[in-house]
Amino acid sequence: MTTGKELARVLHPITRLIVGGAQENTLYTATLLDPDRYQVDVICGPQTGSEGSLIEEARQRGISLTILPNLLRQISPRRDLRALPQMVKIIRQGRYDIVHTHSSKAGIIGRLAARLAGTPVIVHTVHGWSFHEYMPASTRQLYIWLERWMARLTDALIVVTGRDIDKGLQAGIGRAGQYHLIRSAIPLDEFQPGLYEREAERAGLGIPDGAAVIGNVGRFSAQKNPLDWIRVAGQVAAVCPQAFFLMVGDGPLRGEVEAEIQKQGLDKRILLTGLRRDAARMMAAMDIFLLTSLWEGLPRVIPQAMAMNLPVVANLADGTAEAIQDGINGYLCAPGDLAQMAGQVVELVNHPLKRLEMGANGREIAARDYDLKTMIAQIDQLYTQLLTR
Repeated sequence: MTTGKELARVLHPITRLIVGGAQENTLYTATLLDPDRYQVDVICGPQTGSEGSLIEEARQRGISLTILPNLLRQISPRRDLRALPQMVKIIRQGRYDIVHTHSSKAGIIGRLAARLAGTPVIVHTVHGWSFHEYMPASTRQLYIWLERWMARLTDALIVVTGRDIDKGLQAGIGRAGQYHLIRSAIPLDEFQPGLYEREAERAGLGIPDGAAVIGNVGRFSAQKNPLDWIRVAGQVAAVCPQAFFLMVGDGPLRGEVEAEIQKQGLDKRILLTGLRRDAARMMAAMDIFLLTSLWEGLPRVIPQAMAMNLPVVANLADGTAEAIQDGINGYLCAPGDLAQMAGQVVELVNHPLKRLEMGANGREIAARDYDLKTMIAQIDQLYTQLLTR
């Protein structure tokens, strides 16, 4: 426990430092917590791949980063049993006051290692629960059981959306008093519509003049559901000759994405940029943000798009329902109802004034609820409460 001016030592284990919301949230926490009060380190596994890597970016930010080779995303009893004592050793040597875990695998191994190492405070952030209705029932029940077990080792569970409190308690995970709502926030000063000139960005991307641009920023993975995104785009394109489509990102479904684009006849009306680290610049070229994720905690791209004055059309999935007020700053659609989603996009394509009104509403909500400074202050306050208990 810290006394006087002694720094509180904090370790953030996370399974992978790919380009993603949970990872960006973790790096912001590591860099923005008061260095006069905290020494913050990060540990992660080695896997990155087509979804991009934040490892070098973390090092460039001056974050103390350790790569644990046996910390893998997939279940591997042999590697997992090696990773556990290795993490216990790291935690003991670092004499950490707080171990704050992220993601499923690191959340399990990290919390168990912290308990074995005698860490005074153990925190876990739920960036969306590891279980969901799109997995086999037996797998879902296993993950729920693991989360229940881990909650017994945890002093505080941070959730990025209030719906995950309800979902966790309904599954018998932890107690109500363990949960703390701290929304995954964004640097609002980096997501301002006036930072980039819309037409210049469009010209640089080769987007046709006068196009209504429907866009997305995200991984090409099953969770993000990019194939349905393209199918919706196909329905919109059939009735809106002025519509153009912009997909920013990459991932394991890249081949399937390209094949679906050809199937929908969109090869001349859709642009795949690949991985980009300038989401705000890409969003400056968009008119409408479309998200087809099947399950989410709180996708950070939604407040980012809102901050950039974009109306959002998304599936009704956990945190999206808290960020989007249906009919106010966007539309919420039933997952799988592609016709409904396409219809909402078409409405916004055909009504520019509605787009502007919804975009302004979204900016106001983002500034109120998703300010990165507020998130860091709330994490600091929680750490202080737990350390002084």
